Amino acid sequence: MPGGVNSPVRAFGNVNSTPIFIKSASGAYLHDVDGNDYVDFIGSWGPMILGHSNPKIIKAIKDQANLGTSYGAPTEAETSIGELIRAAMPSIEKIRMVNSGTEATMSCIRLARGYTGRNKIIKFTGCYHGHVDSLLIKAGSGVSTFGLPDSPGIPEELARHTISVPYNDINAFSEVFESIKGELAAVIIEPIAGNMGFIPGDKDFLETLRIKTHESGSVLIFDEVMTGFRVSLGGAQELYGITPDLTALGKVIGGGLPVGAFGGKAEIMNFLAPEGPVYQAGTLSGNPLAVAAGKCLINELIKINPYDELEANASYLLTNIKNEMFKKEIPFSFNQIGGMFGFFFTDEFPNNFDDVSASSDKYFESFFKDCLNQGIYFAPSKYEAGFISTKHTKKILDEVINKVKVIYGT
Repeated sequence: MPGGVNSPVRAFGNVNSTPIFIKSASGAYLHDVDGNDYVDFIGSWGPMILGHSNPKIIKAIKDQANLGTSYGAPTEAETSIGELIRAAMPSIEKIRMVNSGTEATMSCIRLARGYTGRNKIIKFTGCYHGHVDSLLIKAGSGVSTFGLPDSPGIPEELARHTISVPYNDINAFSEVFESIKGELAAVIIEPIAGNMGFIPGDKDFLETLRIKTHESGSVLIFDEVMTGFRVSLGGAQELYGITPDLTALGKVIGGGLPVGAFGGKAEIMNFLAPEGPVYQAGTLSGNPLAVAAGKCLINELIKINPYDELEANASYLLTNIKNEMFKKEIPFSFNQIGGMFGFFFTDEFPNNFDDVSASSDKYFESFFKDCLNQGIYFAPSKYEAGFISTKHTKKILDEVINKVKVIYGT
């Protein structure tokens, strides 16, 4: 395996370390092959919102496996999960299941281009939308971790159709928008960025995107692969009260199994084959196992609506960690929404990718390694968000806080 891993950030390159290899997981904990236990604040990058190995989700997967693992044909369950998603996100009038967040964003871009008959895309520096050729331009997450603002293998002819603009910068966006609005197919954004750490979009900024795209007849795409069903039942678009034209989803809607989906206005979605001319397909799209797990998880989230409690617990954890940093005069800032959070070793909480890049690598690396040695597993990169689950009880959080106190001798 290149780098010994199947996804680059797992290699721990940004913290000059070697990865741990996981054997199993339960509740709020990961268990590695060497017999060590870790309080997990990654949660498979989002979907383990009810903790690892949730008995109801495991049962749903087993029950479906007994009926078959894949059919390559329509199922009733696909319609059921589509209805659940549509009820939570009314902007999604029609939906199509795919197999990953990358597929979802890629399909949104193709559909937007087909619908508008235009080619240019505006994205935002530090927003990562999967390893799609059209979108791997000044991306965040793993690309930033390895210092690669772009990736070899992307043709210049394709890359020149994508313009990257600073996140949360209305003036920069407006200037670019006015210069290409007649050629602009879509604007794509993480409304709450999770791939340059955790950076919420400013509401005025997001509202400007909505107004401008509507005026120009271009498509506004919200990439909610991370935030969908993670920051609230209705995702970031519910919290901001902004209705995108298309939404990309993933992670949580598969309950931990590989899945993605995209949807939006019926007028736009009807351009997809077989109703329209824009082709998109997938043998395992709507895979029964992933749909079964996703349905179970979403139904549980609807039932318990844990987001206020998750946000309060994340705030409790990070406030106490900040207090310890303050005692040692170490710069530290944080924010959280629902079960998603971010922290940075800088006095002022970042507003964009450049701010995140300027935060201390030295402090982050030291903190990450010390925490890992104490059985606390945060994301191995300052360019990644963190996640908390319903299984992170106050007792577990207090244990983490006490270990941080030991690390810093406070």
